[in-house]
Amino acid sequence: MSDRARPATAERLSPRGMVALRAAPEAMAGVAEAAGVPDPGVRRWEGAGDRALVWMSPDERLLICPRWDAAALAGALAEVAGLAADVSDMRAAFRVSGPGARDVLAKGAAVDLSRAAFGEGDVRRTHVAEVAAMIRGTGEAAFELLCFRSVEDHLARWLELATLPGRAPAVL
Repeated sequence: MSDRARPATAERLSPRGMVALRAAPEAMAGVAEAAGVPDPGVRRWEGAGDRALVWMSPDERLLICPRWDAAALAGALAEVAGLAADVSDMRAAFRVSGPGARDVLAKGAAVDLSRAAFGEGDVRRTHVAEVAAMIRGTGEAAFELLCFRSVEDHLARWLELATLPGRAPAVL
């Protein structure tokens, strides 16, 4: 099927490392420095090499890293953060990309995904297909989604259907 006929594609991503970090908001700069990634702004993510630090709330960040590094990083970061927990097995990741990626996500997410409101580097915690998810803009027409592993199959099936031609509304 051509890209024109299929406005976006969705794929499951291989397991990745994830470390949940909690600390007082004023301590987050030190946590980010210890993680080796700049502290992101509100509803943003920052990347450095094979790591990304995602703003989840004023006192919470999510470190995305290679799967094999997560446990060691959680241990090392526990000395700086109030909480550093390897949560790699809790979440599943998807990539939605292509010219209609925004349209596909808009069908099931209650968030403004227009180019003016959501771009590369932006993050939103919301619901997609009625399940809790995080959307991370990784390019002009590319997004990553994180959801709990318990609803991974539901979200995969929803994405499969939502990427079919004619199934998504248009986003400006």
